Amino acid sequence: MYKSPDASLSLKCDRRSFLTAALTGATLYSPRAGARSAKRPNVILILTDDQGYGDVACNGNPYLHTPNMDRIASDGVRFNRFHVSPLCAPTRATLLTGRYHIRCGTHWVTSGRETMRTDETTIAKALKPAGYRTALFGKWHLVEHYPYVPYAQGFDEFVGFRTGNCLTYFDAVLERNGKPLQSNGYITDFLTDEALSFIERNRTEPFFLYLPYNAPHTPYQMPEEYYFKYRRMKLPPETAGVYGMIERVDENIGRLLKQLDDLGLADNTIIFFVGDNGPNGHRYNGGLRAAKGSAYEGGTRVPFFVRWPGKLPTGQSVNQIAAHIDVYPTILDLCGVAQPQALPIDGRSLRPLLEGNSQEWPDRRIHIFDWRPERPTEMYPGAVRTQRYNLIDGRELYDLSQDIGEQNDIASLHPDIVKELRSQYEQTFQQASKAHGFVRLPIPVGYWEENPVTLPATQCWLEMASPRHSSGKLRYFIGPAGFAHDWITNWTSRDDSAVWDVDVVAAGKYEISLVYRCSFSDVGSTVQVAVAGRSATGTVTQPVSMSMKPHRNLLEAEVYPVMNWGELHLGALDLPQGPSCLEVRALTVKGSTVMDLSSVRLKRIG
Repeated sequence: MYKSPDASLSLKCDRRSFLTAALTGATLYSPRAGARSAKRPNVILILTDDQGYGDVACNGNPYLHTPNMDRIASDGVRFNRFHVSPLCAPTRATLLTGRYHIRCGTHWVTSGRETMRTDETTIAKALKPAGYRTALFGKWHLVEHYPYVPYAQGFDEFVGFRTGNCLTYFDAVLERNGKPLQSNGYITDFLTDEALSFIERNRTEPFFLYLPYNAPHTPYQMPEEYYFKYRRMKLPPETAGVYGMIERVDENIGRLLKQLDDLGLADNTIIFFVGDNGPNGHRYNGGLRAAKGSAYEGGTRVPFFVRWPGKLPTGQSVNQIAAHIDVYPTILDLCGVAQPQALPIDGRSLRPLLEGNSQEWPDRRIHIFDWRPERPTEMYPGAVRTQRYNLIDGRELYDLSQDIGEQNDIASLHPDIVKELRSQYEQTFQQASKAHGFVRLPIPVGYWEENPVTLPATQCWLEMASPRHSSGKLRYFIGPAGFAHDWITNWTSRDDSAVWDVDVVAAGKYEISLVYRCSFSDVGSTVQVAVAGRSATGTVTQPVSMSMKPHRNLLEAEVYPVMNWGELHLGALDLPQGPSCLEVRALTVKGSTVMDLSSVRLKRIG
């Protein structure tokens, strides 16, 4: 098991001077360069969760110790103005496809609105025909159900979890290509162990390794010495927790770098390091305004470093704006792999900037579509950036060349610029959302590749402003949005019901069960599941402990409880093929509440 190395002196790349390596004679892999017979470069894409622009030492953070992240920046090219979406699932869809997330059907982070459609061509899909082995170790967060999962989207290997967060970072139950996997130790270390094994096994052939760590996303769980190191600096508890998790990620990145050196793969491996949105809280962020969830600079500007020893300059900083839409075409360009022609992309290859040819880089427009869970079809909130300006919500204009903190709205002084940028933003929004709109897809049921299928509470029609809200007074326990691992509570009446849209892909017999909890005093209610004109009924006869399981959160105030759950089997139904509506309701209410409901399970048995 991985042990933390002794702390070493952090060399902050903003305090060092670097010589730019001459590119004369250093040819990138490209069919145009006549390098067809050479082994294509390996690619490692490291994505951290909720690590903002200021959450790395080389971007001026006075507290953080991130020597390995800094090393990627100092040994390669560092982008000072790189942007992603304000929230994680949209960024992930865009990174993997080079297309604005609303083109992919991904328009939020929960309730099924995080789905990336299966006709999208991910980086993994694009690289496999060129001989690449592909793997993803970490957080997926582009919906939970087959065929929307990593191993159906181009990845040969997937170890991690599908939802927006993981409830426990120690000895977590993950999955390996759809099969449960009990991890050992701290999750960041475990995912890195999987990555190191993958690299070792594929050292003689090109590989694409996507490593989306779940840290420093909450819950605040890490080996305690990391947390208390930053608490001794008098930092707030939440900040200390985030910084502790980041330092642990940094040490694991150091393990990756060491293995590449030891195996002689470093010079033929391109490393991309990027965060998925702004910081998940207010802390040092380089003077930028706002944080995660906002289209201001602080919500979308993140660290982005690219390293390829001997092929790209070292210690180079890029000030031109770039974004998540550019990662996909950049990887394909550097690997000499033609872009598939199936769907148009929004990004452009960053190769000219990586090679130091900024004069070949004209000004551009980068669009940010912010979250709108209650009004998904509305154009705003959102932003459009140029090299100089940022237009927020079609009405606030900031000159970033003079006002990086976005404190001085100059919209009234430049109505022509506001009009032009707003028009471009709205045209892009309309065009990008035209193909799929903001429709929630039904949950596929009946694939043998995923059996049983779990219908999570977070994907029933209980979300805010649902077009056909589940009836009664049901609500989510943690909050109105129904984020990952939330459940349905306040079930007190026969008028209450929960509704899911499903698509039965194969007619057959399906066992129906409910994942629930119920106190001893409330046992005895009768519940019914109805779908496609059929119904199954059962009575709650077994109580399930209502207490929270022990956890290792370092901050007790967190709202990520881990609960006990039981399963109530209702029998089997013969379901026809096709879309349908599944409804759960109570026929009788014995106590003060029917149950808390985590999910519905459908298992195909014939």
